[in-house]
Amino acid sequence: MIDPAELDVTLVDGYVDEPAHFGVPPYISTYPRYAAGALVDAGVPEDRITYHTIDELREDKSKFNDVADADLFVYVGGMTVPGKYVGGTPAEPDEVREMAWVAEGTSIMGGPVRFGVGEENAGAQEMERSDLDFDFLAMADVEAAVYDLVDNGLEGFEDRYRDNEEIDRWGAKGAFVVEQHPNYPDYLICEMETSRGCAYRCSFCTEPMYGDPGFRSAQSVVREVGNLYDHGARHFRLGRQADILAFGGDGEAPNPDALRRLYGGIREVAPDLETLHLDNMNPVTIVDYPEKSREAIRIIAEHNTAGDTAAFGLESADPVVQEENNLLVSAEECLEAVRVVNEVGGWRPGESPEDAPTWGDEATNRLPKILPGINLVHGLTGEREETFAHNKRFLQSVLDEGLMLRRINIRQVMAFEGTDMAETGAQLAEDHKQQFKRYKQDVRENIDNAMLNRVVPPGTLLKDVHLEYHQDGKTFGRQLGTYSLLVGIPGERELGQTIDVAVTDHGYRSVTGVPHPLDVNEASMDELTAIPGIGQSTAGDLLVDRPHDSAPSVEDADLAKFTQ
Repeated sequence: MIDPAELDVTLVDGYVDEPAHFGVPPYISTYPRYAAGALVDAGVPEDRITYHTIDELREDKSKFNDVADADLFVYVGGMTVPGKYVGGTPAEPDEVREMAWVAEGTSIMGGPVRFGVGEENAGAQEMERSDLDFDFLAMADVEAAVYDLVDNGLEGFEDRYRDNEEIDRWGAKGAFVVEQHPNYPDYLICEMETSRGCAYRCSFCTEPMYGDPGFRSAQSVVREVGNLYDHGARHFRLGRQADILAFGGDGEAPNPDALRRLYGGIREVAPDLETLHLDNMNPVTIVDYPEKSREAIRIIAEHNTAGDTAAFGLESADPVVQEENNLLVSAEECLEAVRVVNEVGGWRPGESPEDAPTWGDEATNRLPKILPGINLVHGLTGEREETFAHNKRFLQSVLDEGLMLRRINIRQVMAFEGTDMAETGAQLAEDHKQQFKRYKQDVRENIDNAMLNRVVPPGTLLKDVHLEYHQDGKTFGRQLGTYSLLVGIPGERELGQTIDVAVTDHGYRSVTGVPHPLDVNEASMDELTAIPGIGQSTAGDLLVDRPHDSAPSVEDADLAKFTQ
């Protein structure tokens, strides 16, 4: 019989992106943490568990030795809603297969990869189930499979789902693994699970494959946050659920008291946390239970950190597509949900919540507390030329009404076995690809840019921007949080550091800015000309007249926004 205490285990994180679960850096998903905890619970010592990300293996080929030499190699990953990523690059199917070939011990893979893989991580694809040459593929919970596999002497396991008592144990025992993440401790945000599964059955979504919503208790989630906090984590996102408003209820109706226990408890066990955000909020809940939803959103906005985003799954504003794909809300109903989140959560730190939503010259220079985001999916059954017009009309109505959206996510469908879209496939997405590209560019130019200017006008202060990479003579970075803005800063600054930035201008989905407060006596020509109202001539005069005892008065420019 194999002694678990003698096993060497290597755990590789290929990253996940699901409808209600994110794990691409700077995020770490629940999968590697729970799998590590399951290993410890099964008797494997912490110091015999090695955790790597796929990016680590790419950058340092010697780390493949840890895969080759392990008695047990565990891979977690899989993309069911792929996007574009900055902090890390998800493992491609060929890379996953290569790891299986390298592994000399027992190999097991799991996570959303079990739903299927395509030729690459992209939309508009047919997805097929494949074991990618691993010894075992966990067709239910990989953490349960890993526990049972070790408990059975690496001989096998029966696919099963873990229960909440196991989450409590494995979440606590696996918290140590965050210390092995290359982003630890300053630039790592822990994805937290409050529930999984969904009460609804949209045609394309993999979340209903987890069944009806299964909720953890507020105490359980709070305890896990506390364990991670004790291991140095300071950034958290309640992202692993289909609808945060339904937490602690029957799967549909909000339970404000449960949310108060959840958020209040997190603030107690993690008093110096730096990020507390969420992801999914179902607009149908707001439509069906408006008053309870308002109270729930009010509680969230009271406890979260600013810049939070509640992702709304509108998916399509076309009534034909809505009906054929079991989508939950009409465009008008979604618009009402957008209004509610703006009215309750669209205030900024330093303002009264009663003034929400705030934007323009009277607003403070901080991000709003919480705003809705809109998810749109193309290639769904029933899509037609009018679909694109319906979607654009909806987005324009949000803009025209003076409301705010934190971000608009537009993607093409992936057709997974087990969903209704498996019958239709990705053919419509493929057929409409050129129209999709034109429409997406139109939205970026005519909606996103104007919306960004509303949400983060020039002078908005973005605290703790982590500098990630250089490009075209600029330094790019982001805050930690849900759908954080990409920020471009003039000049090439030292990477890895964290600075405050004042926004100066906007792209379609990103902003430019200068370090805050900007020292006029130290600022470069590029930094000065980035400030609205300052051209080359004025910037040159400011440079020649140094040193300045205080911020000089400049016609057509409000220097004070950027210097103090």
